[in-house]
Amino acid sequence: MTKKKMPLYVKILIGMVLGALAGLLAVKMGWDRFTFNWIKPWGAIFLNLLKLIAVPLIFVSLVKGISSLSNISKLSRIGFKTISLYVISTVIAVSSGLILVNTIQPGNTFPQSKKIELQEKYHSTVDLKKDQAAKVKEETPLQFLVDMVPSNFFQAASDNTKMLQIIFFAILFGIAMVLLEEKQVRVVRDFFDGIDAIILKIIDLIMAFAPYGVFALIAGLIVDFSADVDLFAALGLYAITVTVGLMVMIFIIYPLFLRLFTPVSYRDFYRKISPAQLLAFSTSSSAATLPVTLDRVENHLGVANEVASFVLPVGVTINMDGTSCYQAIAAVFIAQVFGVPLDIYDQLLIVMTATLASIGTPGIPGGSIVMLIIVLSSVGIPIEGLALILGIDRPLDMLRTVVNVTGDATVATIVAQSEGKLNYKPQLIPQTVEVKK
Repeated sequence: MTKKKMPLYVKILIGMVLGALAGLLAVKMGWDRFTFNWIKPWGAIFLNLLKLIAVPLIFVSLVKGISSLSNISKLSRIGFKTISLYVISTVIAVSSGLILVNTIQPGNTFPQSKKIELQEKYHSTVDLKKDQAAKVKEETPLQFLVDMVPSNFFQAASDNTKMLQIIFFAILFGIAMVLLEEKQVRVVRDFFDGIDAIILKIIDLIMAFAPYGVFALIAGLIVDFSADVDLFAALGLYAITVTVGLMVMIFIIYPLFLRLFTPVSYRDFYRKISPAQLLAFSTSSSAATLPVTLDRVENHLGVANEVASFVLPVGVTINMDGTSCYQAIAAVFIAQVFGVPLDIYDQLLIVMTATLASIGTPGIPGGSIVMLIIVLSSVGIPIEGLALILGIDRPLDMLRTVVNVTGDATVATIVAQSEGKLNYKPQLIPQTVEVKK
């Protein structure tokens, strides 16, 4: 009789719940220092392990995926579908956020005394982000193309925020392999196959530690924000608005996409990618979650490697539905607090700016803050308003990352279906998830 093992998502969920309980207990019992010194570091170690494997995984996966395509026209077709779907979903996300924030109007209920308090508390942080955003604004319109091409591959590979440069070189490398004769690149293919197998085994080893790492991350997060309970209360309606916007993407937009373009049941889809979603929530990093997302999409949803290994790494860099939805809501919220009127032109400008800004947002915790300043500046909203939302940004960042990862998996599934590369087996796959050989 086969023995059933506990699914990964259940283990991660247990780690999250126990981490939350441990964090609350630490706050109540005054064990903040113990949690900070002896528990939180394990979360940082887990996050570093995921970041460690992100760059080699993206590079190897893209090279394998592109080099497995028979010709350049097929690569162009998949690339066009991927970019188009990502842009469409991002515009929908921004528009949904604007509709919600204009309907709920959370900024009109924000107390004046709390606004002043938050501006004083986060003054230094706002100044730092303002300087970073100013540097971005001074750049030429084509600066993003300049930044995409690395002058030194090894330097780019040593910085997780340079994912677009890694992707560029991997695509160039893969295209060169497609253009060369098979006998010239056979050894290189075998080498990348071996490296890919090694990376996947490393991911297995890292994920064995996932429940414990998630436990430490959640416990540390609760202790870190224990002193800011009053901020959460004051920003409650804003947080609810952002959460509703993100839930619209997860429970309405993506299921609609799946129903229209694929045979995949949305319930089955979410059950299969739930470990990636839980990890995204815990780490606030779509880049760090990529190894698990690739595994779930390929081995559980049935998306072919040549599609998943191209669509998902690209999505980590340019598909930020959760981030763009949040940026739209945050911008209008701050405008409402400061009494800045926004006409239809301003809001259309927010749609365009948030869409473009989300493409350049790094898939790391807090990466969207700098880009939000660009959105604020585009319509004349006071940048100092950033201080109003910094206190509650991390929990919302966790939810945004879940949306980003879910969007990546959705687009990968749709592209695979359109290319005839989706091997979806709703009855067989659940058995292989739980049965231990």
